[in-house]
Parts: sequence; C-alpha cells; structure tokens
Amino acid sequence: MKTPRFWSSNNIYSWMLLPFSYFYYLGYLTRQQYAHPVKLSVPVICIGNLTAGGAGKTPIALYIGELLKEKNIKAFYISRGYGGSQKTPLVVDAHKHSAKKVGDEPLLLAQVLPTVVGKNRVETAKFAVAQGAEMIVMDDGFQNPTLHKDLSLIVVDRRLSFGNEKMLPAGPLREPVKAGLKRADAVVLINPANFIPTCLPDINVLLARSKPAKSMLQLAGKKIVAFCGIAHPQKFYTMLKNAGAEIVEKKSFSDHYDYKASELKKLQAEAKKHDAILVTTSKDAARLPEKLKTEIHIAEMELLFENKQKLEEMIDGVTLEKKN
Repeated sequence: MKTPRFWSSNNIYSWMLLPFSYFYYLGYLTRQQYAHPVKLSVPVICIGNLTAGGAGKTPIALYIGELLKEKNIKAFYISRGYGGSQKTPLVVDAHKHSAKKVGDEPLLLAQVLPTVVGKNRVETAKFAVAQGAEMIVMDDGFQNPTLHKDLSLIVVDRRLSFGNEKMLPAGPLREPVKAGLKRADAVVLINPANFIPTCLPDINVLLARSKPAKSMLQLAGKKIVAFCGIAHPQKFYTMLKNAGAEIVEKKSFSDHYDYKASELKKLQAEAKKHDAILVTTSKDAARLPEKLKTEIHIAEMELLFENKQKLEEMIDGVTLEKKN
C-alpha cells in the first residue's frame, strides 16, 4: 500500500478511524503482556521504528553491517522477508533467490552480511546462530516481543517524524511514542536539523545524515524518468533533485510493489520519448528482472553518522556484556 496522506495530520479521516486504533492498541498490549522473550547466546541488535515503514531502517542496518565487518565480528542479518513467500529459515543467496521468494530488503542486506529470512523470528535467529553467527542484526522487529534484544535502535526521519501521532490505522504509529522510546536504547535521527522527537526521554541520540552517493553525480543536469515502490516516494524524488537531476516524469507505486512486464515497458517507452534516463531505488531494483537492471540507473544514498564513536561504544558494550 501507499502511505496514506492523512497520516501526516489530524483530519476527518484519522478521527473516523480512531476507534479501530483502540482495537489495534489492545492487541499490541495483549501481545506484549503475555510474551516471554527468548534470550540467545549471542548479542541481538534491533533496528526498528515506531511507524509503519519509510523511516530508513534498512540503510541504518546496512551501515551497521559494514561497521561490524570492520570490527571482524561474524554477524548475520535476520529478516521476515516482507513480500517474500519463504516461511522457514533460509540463508539468502542474492544471485539465486528472487524478491518474490525472500523479499527485496534481504537481497540488499545479503550484499553486506549473511542474511537469514523466516517468518518466525526466534527460529530464524537460532538458525543463524547455528550457522555460526556471533551477533544478530534485526532489520525491523522492535514491536515483536518473542526475541530478547540486547540493543534496540529506533530510527526516526526528521522529515516524517511520527505523523499525526495516532496508532494504526488512524495514523502511522505501531505503538505509542512514549512507550516505544522508553523501551529503546537509542534514537537514530536521520537528517535531524532542529527536530526533537515528541516526549523524548533521557535516551541516547545518534545523528545521521543522508546524501546522494557518488554514483548519482552523473545524473546532474540530466533528464530522468523516476519511478519507485516505497513507503514515502517523495523522499526519493527529493534526493534526485538534490543530486541535480531534472525529473521530467515520475511514477509512484505501492510499497514493495511487484512490477508487471507491461508496466516496465511503459516506463521504458516514457524515458525514450523524453530522451531521458530511467531511474529507480536500489530496493526497487531488487524486484526487477536482471536484464532490465542494466538499462536502469539505480539511485543510491550514503549515510554519515555525526557521532559514530558513540554507536561503536554501544555495540562494544553489548558484545562485552554478553561475553561476561
């Protein structure tokens, strides 16, 4: 689905859906109350958020994966493989598996660290440990109470914040802001500017800024047809504009969209009509046929942490704590 526009403010639609939010909240409380989190023999780092999609969890997970590689820590990603059909734990092969089987995000994660997908997070994590994982990095799963987290990072994009601060489906929240931040070990603010989260408790705050990767420099001054199937497409279009590209056409699809061959042909024809370059996100590219990827420019972004040392200290802390 596309992120509803009414989630960004209080309006008649959010108020009409508010009764359903109470049922959602009741289910959330029940699940949390009766859960018995399983503790693993290795540290578990969770990269989560408080809203439904689009905060930037996967870029943060990729950044941390690269950091763990630098530290020579044998870490594994685990993911439910949203959009994929795989149910039992499976080690992702980026060259062999498709997004329809394992989901698009795991295909990106597998390019950095070994990645295991499975619908049951406890089974998936135990499977990763059996494969030799010395640390687990969860992409999403903060609201899932079945697996104990040794370090929980909440990702917040300053431009999106917490929307109208109402719970699903009246708003984007998966849980109340206060409750979520209280359970977290740190907040990662992406593109922070002067943004301060509502009701921010006494919590570590890590600042990260996104910018177009060097590969995007070649788009400066070029005409492009941009398309994507992500939660917040405007973030993608803004990034392209910041890279100096001239967007002549843009097409937004629902998050994790499964592109049809006919739709891709239309996009190619549109680009040819404008004598433009066809551009999409790396997440979308994971859902495209291999042949088509060579004809499309894949836009990528980079993250810069302003307090990388603090992040390293937190990771070192949970590693040491687990050893003791």
